[in-house]
Amino acid sequence: MAVLKADLDACQGYANCVVGADDVYDIGDDGTVVLLRTTIDDADRARVEAAARSCPVSALWLEDE
Repeated sequence: MAVLKADLDACQGYANCVVGADDVYDIGDDGTVVLLRTTIDDADRARVEAAARSCPVSALWLEDE
């Protein structure tokens, strides 16, 4: 299991993460990422991590619990 983290100050609202995993990421009214889940199961990790890596400003990452 992993914990999803976001640097909201770095987020520019590109929404690449939403395209990759819209059940985990959203964009709020302020134009920055909203994490719909922060605990990521091993079964979803590769997909969620790929979506995080698609962020052009590296505002998203996973940490092992």
